Amino acid sequence: MEFKTLRNIENSFRQIRLYAIIFAVLCASVVGYTTWESYSFAEKQRQKIYVLDNGKSLMLALAQDATVNRPVEAREHVRRFHELFFTLAPDKNAIESNMKRAFNLADKSAFDYYKDLSEKGYYNRIISGNIQQRVEIDSVECNFDTYPYAVKTFARQYIIRSSNLTERNLITSCYLVNSVRSDNNPQGFNIEKFSVLENRDLQVVDR
Repeated sequence: MEFKTLRNIENSFRQIRLYAIIFAVLCASVVGYTTWESYSFAEKQRQKIYVLDNGKSLMLALAQDATVNRPVEAREHVRRFHELFFTLAPDKNAIESNMKRAFNLADKSAFDYYKDLSEKGYYNRIISGNIQQRVEIDSVECNFDTYPYAVKTFARQYIIRSSNLTERNLITSCYLVNSVRSDNNPQGFNIEKFSVLENRDLQVVDR
């Protein structure tokens, strides 16, 4: 009888110890889960910015990692440079204004290309011939695997005269390096080693 009592006590002790272990594991799991959720919630809250709109109301804005949008900003930087550099009007002040803004986005290689065209009388012919020139970007290929980032741009260049419209295939290459953001350079990139790989006529349409 005593042996049975001892066995019952021992079994009860084992059961109590098992329940205690299970309870401790459950408590630890709950604490771990609560801690993780609290950290995740705090991290999400840190990504929210509340902006005061003219001192009247709060607007919610979401903060993002700056590196997430760099590919988009890089393509926009290159696209903007080409639009400024290759869009010309038969007006000297307009050309110089566009070039000045384009030079803020690139290094001396862009200026050297402009100077070469200028010495050949390209811009004088644009002005004297009352010629309009515009560019349409087809695609911008950026390689972000290596730094500085290699970029190749494919575009269509349109030269509009009173008598005809000339369409050209334009392909350029350059490298992008990180730079300081400013009003003149909002994307924070700088173009280096700019060169024109191809600029040939595709078709001429009489007007």
